[in-house]
Amino acid sequence: MNTVSKVLVVGGGIGGLCAAIALRRKGIDVDLVELNSEWTVYGVGIIQQGNVVREMSKLGVLDGYLDAAFAFDDVTINTASGQQLARIPGQRLAGPQYPANVGISRLALHKVLSETAIELGTSVRLGLSVETLSEDAEGVDVVFTDGSQDSYSLVVGADGLFSKVRGLLFSDKYQPRFTGQSVWRYNFPRNAHIDHLATYQGPAGNAGLVPLADDLMYMFVTSHEPTNPRMNRTTLAAEMRQRLHGFDGLIGELREQINDSAKVVYKPLEVVFVDEPWYRGRVLLIGDAAHATTPHLGQGAGMAIEDAVVLSEELTAGGNIEHQLQRFMARRFERCKCIAQSSVMVGEKEIAKDRSFDSVALVKKILALTAEPI
Repeated sequence: MNTVSKVLVVGGGIGGLCAAIALRRKGIDVDLVELNSEWTVYGVGIIQQGNVVREMSKLGVLDGYLDAAFAFDDVTINTASGQQLARIPGQRLAGPQYPANVGISRLALHKVLSETAIELGTSVRLGLSVETLSEDAEGVDVVFTDGSQDSYSLVVGADGLFSKVRGLLFSDKYQPRFTGQSVWRYNFPRNAHIDHLATYQGPAGNAGLVPLADDLMYMFVTSHEPTNPRMNRTTLAAEMRQRLHGFDGLIGELREQINDSAKVVYKPLEVVFVDEPWYRGRVLLIGDAAHATTPHLGQGAGMAIEDAVVLSEELTAGGNIEHQLQRFMARRFERCKCIAQSSVMVGEKEIAKDRSFDSVALVKKILALTAEPI
């Protein structure tokens, strides 16, 4: 019999939804609350590397969105003009019948995850978060922001970079930190040559092209923004084009097609890492609430998905709640810390324009690490 019978998941993003799915598949009752009253998603697309494809297969959701995604095996690293420096083959960690990597729009992914969570019996309430948490030996009493109350065996804070649950656990000890960089994204019709993740090393930041579907891809570029300026929404297209100065080849051609500021997704890069156990008592943080990092290695959402799967495994593997959460931390802490620190380091090397930095070696190292069993 599970010692955890009813879980509250705070946050309806990728990590929260995957936690709900994983827990429901283990027979645990799940309530999920999401602060936004309109359950929308931010951004354009997401890269799922081999370890994420593996965990999505475990969750039983991979087949539900492969038709809406773009499957690929390799990653290339190129110069600013498009000359290939390295081609890194992916590993089919979910089995030979599945691709090594997947590119998918965030909207398509959200649709599958939210529908699956609800179909499995997750109770979802929108426009709601937690107000207070009160714990005893038997569970956690929760007062929600609408005044309603309920009790749970465990509360999981999957509420992102600006986590309310993290604040309730640690006060203001862990605050998001701006890294000095931002990322810009823009959708294009997919170029026939972009059948894999292609990255380009520019003079001031890195760019990339990510296939999302047969007819869709997106471009990203990182830039050094030391003062974290507030961008004028009406000039984002011109600003993004300016950040792509120095790129030739396909990136240079596409740069001139960035003309709709409303379609530019701009995001300052902020990070946080809880450098101690991510739980206190019966309240646990996962995903960005515990270890938000930068997108340089494409593993931010992947680590949240892994958190969800590992949590469901440990909560049903025997022992009391303290032992279960200790085992969870033993499987997650060092792995997430290494990836978070490595990702931030890539950005720091970009800012410093450190041409001696071996990005190919680091990518290979991270791919080898994430391929290992969790």
